[in-house]
Amino acid sequence: MKLTLVRHPRPAAAEGICYGRSDLPVDPDELARVHAALRDLGLPGDAPVFSSPLRRCAALASLLSPAVLYDADLAEMDFGDWEGRNWNDIPRAQVDAWAADLLHDRPGGGESVLDVARRVAAALARIRRHGSARAIVVCHAGTMRLAATLADGAPLEQAALAAASRPHRIGYGEVVRLVFS
Repeated sequence: MKLTLVRHPRPAAAEGICYGRSDLPVDPDELARVHAALRDLGLPGDAPVFSSPLRRCAALASLLSPAVLYDADLAEMDFGDWEGRNWNDIPRAQVDAWAADLLHDRPGGGESVLDVARRVAAALARIRRHGSARAIVVCHAGTMRLAATLADGAPLEQAALAAASRPHRIGYGEVVRLVFS
């Protein structure tokens, strides 16, 4: 199966804010820019569109298809009580604890990276069972990094650790294409 992953447009949030699972809207001009860029790429074509239900993804997905298949397992990581806080205001000891155990630590009391990997893997399995040869998935940078490592065939824990260790370099509206066997 061929998957085209699309990161949501820039959310309406101040720079430096932790907003994993927070449900933020997007600026209408930014949404229009990303939508136009995707149209220029010929997306979505006749491929089904799957999406995280968070507004920053759903707004774009609904422009791509009138029949979006929403899946909460495609949502970004839940950072618990870190959500909505400036990264610089989160105590360094808490960030260090997370960095020391990326797989199991639950930053802010939210989800661990392994928790997120399990649900993203489950969502990808459902998308593959949908039966389409290709699909569009509107989601988040963390979801995209996990999907890329899972597409490489790594076992779940290795995929989660590899995704968490990758630098955050997926731009807003960026497209990543993957092939799953």
